[in-house]
Amino acid sequence: MPCMDCATTVEARDSDIGCATCAPPALVCCPGCRGELRGGLPCPNCVCCTRCEVAVPRRNTIETVRGSLICRQCQLGRYWQCPACDGWNQVGRACANDCCTRGCDDCRDDVPDDLVHNYTYRPSPRFHGTGPLFLGPEIEIETPYGRNQEFAALACSYLGALGYLKSDSSLVNGFEIVTHPMSYPWAMANFPWQMLRELDAAGCSTTPNTGIHVHLSRAGFSSACHIYRWMKFIYRNQDNVTVVARRSSHEWAPFTGYDRRAIKDYVKGAHGDRYRAINTNNANTLELRIFASSLDPD
Repeated sequence: MPCMDCATTVEARDSDIGCATCAPPALVCCPGCRGELRGGLPCPNCVCCTRCEVAVPRRNTIETVRGSLICRQCQLGRYWQCPACDGWNQVGRACANDCCTRGCDDCRDDVPDDLVHNYTYRPSPRFHGTGPLFLGPEIEIETPYGRNQEFAALACSYLGALGYLKSDSSLVNGFEIVTHPMSYPWAMANFPWQMLRELDAAGCSTTPNTGIHVHLSRAGFSSACHIYRWMKFIYRNQDNVTVVARRSSHEWAPFTGYDRRAIKDYVKGAHGDRYRAINTNNANTLELRIFASSLDPD
């Protein structure tokens, strides 16, 4: 039987009669996005991960500083995001952009393999939102034994350049999630709340020993009198504040009569014990240490 388009003799198959040249190409399924393609051509929406060579939608990849396209699965635990330039690099290798030559904590050569920095790690703050009041939470969590690397990678994949992880001597097996300073509206709109849900669902936990510490920028207060009134408000309402905080920690965030009486001295610049309800020892922030930790965004 002749081809319906060019009259070449072909065998009759189904209702469409065409030769190998004129017949429409067969439909194939893209292994990346599962979309249908004709003729087996590369899917315009997908790429192959440079590392594992698996086809994935382009939107689910990151481009590293060295130009590789990496899928989310390979990204977790194997790549880190430089806080100085936002570029992604392989864990254990310095940032390829050579963006920091000061030898500081922003872009060090000794990026830890487990993604959890030493407690003394202090990168330069990166401010998000509009001041003058900026907030910087530190969220302590415990992870199942032997799986710290796995959950550190999960947290880092959500944090990106917004924050970093640190070790803490008060934790048994876990880490502290630390963010760069944020205004309150910016934080409510942009903090990766889903990170907390996924860590919780995957088996991480909080205990009576884990806390949330919030750094408040001193520049957010209008005067020394403003700081004095705020500190008096916290200390004079200890019972109600403790209910809101959901814990009373005599070891890490106690309310003491001495501190209540010394507020005037603290406002003038005196240093006290950092393990108090309000730590006044930082030059640029006041640290409210009272809150119990939680993986529940609400």
